[in-house]
Amino acid sequence: MSHTRRAALALTAGALTLSLAACGQSSEGGSKETKTGGKGSTIGIAMPTKSSERWIADGNNMVKQFKAMGYKTNLQYGDDNVDQQVAQIENMITKGVDALVVAAVDGKSLSDVLQQAADQHIKVISYDRLILGTPNVDYYASFDNEKVGVLQATYLIDKLGLKSGRKKGPFNIELFAGSPDDNNTRYFFDGAMKTLKPYIDKKQLVVRSRQTALDQVTTLRWDGGTAQKRMDDLLTKAYSSGAKVDAVLSPYDGISIGVLSALKSDGYGTKAKPYPLVTGQDAEVASVKSIIAAQQTQTVYKDTRALAKQAVQMADAVLNKKKPQVNDVKTYNNEKKVVPAYLLNPVSVDKSNYKSVLVDSGYIKASELQ
Repeated sequence: MSHTRRAALALTAGALTLSLAACGQSSEGGSKETKTGGKGSTIGIAMPTKSSERWIADGNNMVKQFKAMGYKTNLQYGDDNVDQQVAQIENMITKGVDALVVAAVDGKSLSDVLQQAADQHIKVISYDRLILGTPNVDYYASFDNEKVGVLQATYLIDKLGLKSGRKKGPFNIELFAGSPDDNNTRYFFDGAMKTLKPYIDKKQLVVRSRQTALDQVTTLRWDGGTAQKRMDDLLTKAYSSGAKVDAVLSPYDGISIGVLSALKSDGYGTKAKPYPLVTGQDAEVASVKSIIAAQQTQTVYKDTRALAKQAVQMADAVLNKKKPQVNDVKTYNNEKKVVPAYLLNPVSVDKSNYKSVLVDSGYIKASELQ
C-alpha cells in the first residue's frame, strides 16, 4: 500500500472516530476499544427486584454516583426472576460493560453467566447478597449481616424485660427468616438465634409452633404475602387456645407488614389484644409509618446511599487497577473462595429515634411519613 493511500485511510479513520465521539454513547454501553479502564467505562448494575423500595433506591443511588464520576451505566431489575436476571447480565456482557455490580435474585444461579464475564475480563462486585458457587466474584459490598440479626433479637429481649431481669417470662415468640436462596438469610438468622437461644433454652421464650430450624421459617423471595399466609397458619395451629403472641422475629419490613396483616385479622391491635413486638429491616417508608402508628415495633436501618458509595468506589478502583478498600477478608466464603468484603454498620430504629436517624439524615423526607 502506498504511503499516500495509508495517510488517506488514517485521516478517514480519525475523522470517523471524532464523529463517533461527537455523537456520544448511550448509557447502555459502548465499544471497549475506546475505553481506558476508568472514566468513560460502562458499569452494568443488576438489581433483583422493584418490589422492594430499597432496591430501587440502591439502583438509583449507584447510577447517580457512577455518573457523577464520569461513568455510563446500564441498570436492570430482575423482577425476582432468575432467568430474567441471567439474560440481563448476558446482555450487559454482550454490550461490552467494563464491570458488573450484581445483587442476585438467587445467589447460586449465576455461575455460568459470571464465567462469561470472567472470559471477557469483566470484574464483578457482589452487592449486598453474596453470590455463591463461583470463583468469579472479585469483591463484596454489604452490611454486617449477622449484626442485623443481633440487633433485632437484642431489641426483643430488651423490650420484653428479659435482659434487665425485670421480667422472667415466659413469652411466646415466633420466628421468620428471609428467602432460602439469599445467602444473607443465614447470617441474619444465625445472629438472631445466637442471641435468643439462651432465653429459649431457659424457656423464658417459647416458640409455640416449635418451628425453630432455618428451613422451617424461611420466606421465599422475602414475600409479604407468603409471610402473612404462614402467620395465619401459625395462629390457627398454635394459638387457637387463647394464647397470645408476644414477639415476632421478622428479618425484613415487607415480611413484617405481612405478619401484621395476619395478626390484625386475628384480632390483634386492640387494647385487649395489643400487637406483639415485631422487628424488621430496611427502614421502608410503609414500615416506618407502621412504627409511628405503634404497629410494627422496630426496623434495622441500612443506609443504601453509603452501600452504593462503597460499591461505586470498589468498581472505580478495580477499573483503575487499584485495590479497593475492604475490612473483612475471612467471613464471606462463597463455597469457592473467601470474597474480600467491605461491611457497613446497621442501626436499630424504633419510635424513639426514627426522626433523628432517618429524617434528620435525609434518608426519608418528613412529608413521606405523613
